[in-house]
Amino acid sequence: MRPDGPHTLGRWLSDSAANHATKVAIDDRGVTITYAELERRSTALADALVEAGHGPRDRIATLTGNSIDHVVVLFACAKAGLTLVPISWRLTTPELADCLEAANPDLVLVEDPMASSTRAALQLTPLGRNATGPRVATLGTTGVEADVPLRRSRRTPEAARPVRDDDPLLVIFTSGSEARPKGVVLTHANCFWNNLSLARVLDISSSDVVLAMLPQFHVAAWNVQPLLALWHGATVVLERTFEPSRVLQLIRQRRVTTMMAVPTQYHLLASEPGFAAADLSSLRTAVVGGSAMPESALLSWAEHGITVAAGYGLTEASPNVLIGPKGEAARPYPYVEVRIVDPVSDAELSGTAIGELEVRGPGVFAGYLDDPVATQRTMHDDWLRTGDLASRDANGGYRIVDRIKNIYISGGENVSPAEVEAVLTAHPFVADAAVLGVPDPVWGEVGVAFVVPRSGAALTEDEVLEHASAHLARFKVPRAIHVVEELPRTALGKVARAQLRDSAYINEGPDHERS
Repeated sequence: MRPDGPHTLGRWLSDSAANHATKVAIDDRGVTITYAELERRSTALADALVEAGHGPRDRIATLTGNSIDHVVVLFACAKAGLTLVPISWRLTTPELADCLEAANPDLVLVEDPMASSTRAALQLTPLGRNATGPRVATLGTTGVEADVPLRRSRRTPEAARPVRDDDPLLVIFTSGSEARPKGVVLTHANCFWNNLSLARVLDISSSDVVLAMLPQFHVAAWNVQPLLALWHGATVVLERTFEPSRVLQLIRQRRVTTMMAVPTQYHLLASEPGFAAADLSSLRTAVVGGSAMPESALLSWAEHGITVAAGYGLTEASPNVLIGPKGEAARPYPYVEVRIVDPVSDAELSGTAIGELEVRGPGVFAGYLDDPVATQRTMHDDWLRTGDLASRDANGGYRIVDRIKNIYISGGENVSPAEVEAVLTAHPFVADAAVLGVPDPVWGEVGVAFVVPRSGAALTEDEVLEHASAHLARFKVPRAIHVVEELPRTALGKVARAQLRDSAYINEGPDHERS
C-alpha cells in the first residue's frame, strides 16, 4: 500500500516517538505519558477502529475535558483517516443534540460522567432513534481502547486506503450569525500548514514546556497547542480547568516556556494576589488570542518583562492569520496571504486602507460541514471573508478594528464598539467593558455600555459617562451606562453579545440622553 500523504499528521507522533521515546509528551495533572506510550496507544486504537469497520472520513465525536485520552483519540483518527469532532461539554442537552445531528458521527466517545447526557441528546435526534445510529463508548484504556464498538454499517474495502492530505482531520463547531453552530472542516493539510507557519514564529523545540489550557473543543486547543509541541518533541502540561493560582504555580514548578491564553485569563492571572511576586522567569513566549486584551493587564505582564504577542485568527483559517506585539501593527503568518476589500463592492483596496479583511492560503478550511451554501457565502474565489474590519498602514501592518456586524451607525457616523471599550477600560476603576449598538428612533442607533468595576471600587454610571465624554467624540459616547458584576463570555473569552442584547438592561431603555 502507498504511504500516507506527506502532510498527514499521524506521522508526526511516529517521528517524535522515534526521536524522543522516553521523554514525557504530556503531563496531565500529574499523570504523565511518554512519546513511545502515546504512539503505542494511538496506533493500537487506530488499528482497532479500522478492524471494527471505521474508515476514512468517518466521524468520531467526543465529549470530554482536556485529557491524555482525548489526545490519543486525535492521533488515532489521524492515523486511520478518521475525522475528530470535539463537541463542547458546556452545551445544554438541546444544543448538544443540534451538534450531534449536524456531525452525524459513526461513533461517540465520552467521559463516563457525560455518557447519560450524551445519550439523552442523541434521543432528541433522528440518529438516536435509528437502529443504525452511532454507538456511545467511554474514552480511555478501560473504555474504547479496550473494546471498540463495531460500526453499525460495515464499510467497504476502501477503508484500507492510505490517509490523504485532503482528508478531514477536525470538525470544529463555531458560533456565528446563524441560528445554529456550523461545523468547520479542517483537513490534514490545513493543520499541517497552520502548524508549520506557527513554528516559523514561535520557534518551538524539544526543550520547551508548553502550557495547554484552552478547551479541546476549540481549534486553538489543537492547532496552536498541543499539536505544534508534540510535533517538535516538547512536553505539554495539559490543564483541564483554569485556576489562576494553580497556573502561576505550574509555570514556576514545571518551568513553562510557552503559553497561550485568552485575554480574560491573562487579566485574571494579573489580578491574582501572588502575581507580582510570581516566578515567571522561565516563560519565554506568551500569546493572546480571542478578543482584545485590556491595557492594564498588558502592563502588568510587561512589569514581569513579558511581552504578550497578539494573535488574530478564526476557526475557518485553522486559525492563525496575523501575529504581532500587542498594541503594534500585526503581520501575516508565513504562508498566509491577506488583503483588504471594500465591504460593499468587494473591490480590493490598495495602500493605506480600511475595510474587510480577507485571507487566502493552505490553512483556509475545506468548507462548512454539509453546508455548501454557507461555504459559498464565506468564500470569495479563493479568499475567505473574515467579517472583520481591519486597517492597513503605510508599512503594510494590519490592525483589527472590530467585527463588521458589531459596528453601529449613530446619526450617520460609524462607531466601533472596540474603540469605545478601549476608552472605558482605561478608567482606573473599570476592569472590563462591552458596548452594543441598539435601535434609537432619532439617531438610528446609539451605544449601550456594560462596565465591570475593579474589585473594591465604587463605580457610578455618571463617572463612566464623564470619562467617556472627555475622551470620545459625542456621537461615540454611550447613551446608557450599566454597571454589572461580570460580562457573559464564551469559552474563548469573547463577550457573549447576544446575551447582553437580550438582557433586561437593554429592554429597560437608555439612561442618558445625547445632546
